[in-house]
Amino acid sequence: MTNFEIGLLSFPALLLLIFLRVPIGLTMFTTGFVGLWLTNGSAFMAMARLKTETFTTFSSYSLSIVPMFLLMGCFATLGGMSQALFKAAEAWIGHRKGGIAMAAIGACAGFGAICGSSLATAATMGRVALPELRQYGYAGGFSTATLAAGGTLGILIPPSIVLVIYAILTEQNIAKLFLAAVIPGLLAAAGYVLVISIYVRLNPKAAGVRERVGYGERFRALFNVWPVLLVFMAVVGGIYAGIFTPTEGAAVGALGTGLIAWWNGGLTRQSLVSSFLSTGRSTAMIFFIVLGAGFYNGFLALTQVPQELSNFVVEQGFSPWLVLAIILVLYLIFGCVMDSLSMILLTIPIFFPVISSLDFGMTPEQVAIWFGILVLIVVEVGLITPPVGMNLFIINAMDRGTPITATYRAVMWFVASDIVRVIVLAAFPAITLFLIS
Repeated sequence: MTNFEIGLLSFPALLLLIFLRVPIGLTMFTTGFVGLWLTNGSAFMAMARLKTETFTTFSSYSLSIVPMFLLMGCFATLGGMSQALFKAAEAWIGHRKGGIAMAAIGACAGFGAICGSSLATAATMGRVALPELRQYGYAGGFSTATLAAGGTLGILIPPSIVLVIYAILTEQNIAKLFLAAVIPGLLAAAGYVLVISIYVRLNPKAAGVRERVGYGERFRALFNVWPVLLVFMAVVGGIYAGIFTPTEGAAVGALGTGLIAWWNGGLTRQSLVSSFLSTGRSTAMIFFIVLGAGFYNGFLALTQVPQELSNFVVEQGFSPWLVLAIILVLYLIFGCVMDSLSMILLTIPIFFPVISSLDFGMTPEQVAIWFGILVLIVVEVGLITPPVGMNLFIINAMDRGTPITATYRAVMWFVASDIVRVIVLAAFPAITLFLIS
């Protein structure tokens, strides 16, 4: 059996282990280790690579951005920023039909600007917004679907942990990727608000109405979100202005949100230790997945599978747009059974060389950034796609009285919005690349 054949056979082995519910990091590590053993006839190279791969992976300075953004999200929650965002949005649009759901989307977008995790955004905003949605008579499935969809904005609106990993894998500029994600992120939030508006008109009983509040209360609520704006401008504005690197920006953001949480009384010695432990556990999980992916992708590179696949696609003369469409559809399918980070780490080393070899009429850097945003969006769709959308399970766990099937039915409206957005951004790359042109 040739090395190329061993590389191809590793895919069904990998999927089998995933379906057997083996952790994805361990799955990729085991498959890569065994694959290296088989291709070399002994375990010596696999053992040697275990040493070198671990060092080269975790000595990457760029990876230090991950725990900083995770810690920033923890501090932002302790500082009451999520609640301030929701109350401000609710004060301005909560009196409209479906307004509280729209306010939840707006708050998710705002919180996503200081938290790079979709799951953290969904969980945090679920705790804040679900009681309000229940109080004003919003249907259970509609409420949970709205918050699950809103949570996906956490990885699309910069800063984003998934974009950081993509940038490391493809050797792209993190700041440019963050900038390119701004317009698609705003389009996502606008699309979700439009879906809510249509849904409540077709299903009037799905949403209640909140009384209108005066402008005095509205401006007071708006004033309370100044910490969020301050942190966002310090982190994202500082990165774009070249004042500091993305990693330094993440550290500044963590420090800023920590000080705000302490000032608001949310950061105590006990909650500080809890935040460090939570950040450490999440970072360890992400880093182990990164190590497993590095080991598996090193094995694939040895078998020449990505290179041969890229050459095959080029030789067939397929339209670049057809290849892109097939890849995006595969991401939508993978999203039904895998989490976003695992998909990025597993597939980018295979799909990116294919996309890079095709002619889309753009520079290689533009193609890489545009493709990264498209991948991020379809990965985001996977978080709310039944039957294994992670955000759906997180939100439904907070509302035991709502059947998961009700959430599935309502969330498909948001999935449709995401698919339309993917088509628009794929057809018009200038929308994504506008801010970096």
